[in-house]
Amino acid sequence: MSQIRLTKVEQSFQKESGITSWSTRVPYIIVDNFPKLGLFTSLRFLEWVAENPEGVISLPTGKTPEHFIKWTEHFLANWDNKELISLREKYGLDLKKKPDLRGLHFVQIDEFYPISPVQHNSFCNYVNTFYIDKFGLDRSKALLINCDEIPLAGGKTYQQVFPDLNVDLSLRYRDCRTPQEKLQQQSIFSIDQWCSEYEQKIRDKGGIGFFLGGIGPDGHIAFNCRGSDHHSTTRLTATNFETQAVAASDLGGIEISRKRLVITIGLETITWKPDAIAIIIAAGEAKAGIVKHSLESPPDNLYPATVLQKLPNSRFYLTAGAASRLNDSVMRYYQQNGWNQQKSELAVINLCKKIQKYGHHLVPDDLKADPFCRMIPGSPAAAVESVMQSIQEKLKKGLVEETNQVYLHTGPHHDDIPLAILPHIAHQVRSATNKFHFAVLTSGFTAVTNHFLRDALITTRSFLDQGEIQMTDYDDFFEKGYL
Repeated sequence: MSQIRLTKVEQSFQKESGITSWSTRVPYIIVDNFPKLGLFTSLRFLEWVAENPEGVISLPTGKTPEHFIKWTEHFLANWDNKELISLREKYGLDLKKKPDLRGLHFVQIDEFYPISPVQHNSFCNYVNTFYIDKFGLDRSKALLINCDEIPLAGGKTYQQVFPDLNVDLSLRYRDCRTPQEKLQQQSIFSIDQWCSEYEQKIRDKGGIGFFLGGIGPDGHIAFNCRGSDHHSTTRLTATNFETQAVAASDLGGIEISRKRLVITIGLETITWKPDAIAIIIAAGEAKAGIVKHSLESPPDNLYPATVLQKLPNSRFYLTAGAASRLNDSVMRYYQQNGWNQQKSELAVINLCKKIQKYGHHLVPDDLKADPFCRMIPGSPAAAVESVMQSIQEKLKKGLVEETNQVYLHTGPHHDDIPLAILPHIAHQVRSATNKFHFAVLTSGFTAVTNHFLRDALITTRSFLDQGEIQMTDYDDFFEKGYL
């Protein structure tokens, strides 16, 4: 850690976290929650801008930078506010003069293709709205991925070349079968050329000096998905299912996002400038697994973020949840605040999973060989027995038949409740004295569109008409169902 130079802002948040060392391949700093992650990132950004008023920046889109944008806009609009001055000074940003962002050069990270730049789900629209307008950037100094301005064969629009908005990348390598495919092939090559020129424009600016990005469930940075070459550059490419699932909320359903391609800067685009600041922000336990792999694995195409190990100024800014599976975090959990039954249970259960043994098959040597189980005080055999009894009691409690209860089940999507707790619901609903209420907190638009449901119903109807769903032949099928 002594070889890593933290800035004043980073030192302030690192001190507040109480974490004085790390064993990962890239340094990380932990904050308590998502809003504070935005505050931290905003202050670090302004700190860098003050030192590099004409630098090249590349900032993320979507929900990831929500609090970063709000805090930055708040600071810029209320620079002389006494409370904000005090807050900035508390976290090491002791600037007297407000940074001027008009000299910055902005590089758009990625974009769906094709998509209209005026559509609110377009990242180009996002950049114009939230960064160029709200941060007061100079639009003439920005490199944007505007699908309307990318030249295609014959001077045609993407609506004319790709009328169904599907781009078949196999045309890069195969012969064309129709005049329309020939037009599409020439246009794909034109897009490829545009991407190469976009990459060169970034390098002509000296490369990206400040990169801020999120990380996807598969570890993608920008749209560099799992398996991306660490030497990749700006390109038109397809995405994987994990990325398509995340993009479904932007495009209106998985059946749309799985067909849509993307234009993205590459991993080498991000790391081309040797002294670049590259920061990955991640919040929530859902990101804990990929954060662990990205920080603890050697450079590997399987984990795109491992490319940042080549940059001495790369960082991960994390919430406690996102950092929860790091070896450092696990060790701190077991070493701090004394020992308790919860720690014993977690250590023994994880050991069983790791060595593929049931609890009653564990022997003392198994526990002694595990770095966490060996911390359990007292007899190893007694510890395992205690854990087994505790788990059995919890399972029995879940099987108790409740009566005269009112249940409110909530979930973000309509399928989450039955997927998560259907066995419990089925058990408790047997009593007529219980009342159940279900609250689904999203409309379902981002998961399943009307068009998708319509196609599913039409397909089902065709199966019925063709007699391919034989269970409906039973006379009582529609009264009693198929058992």
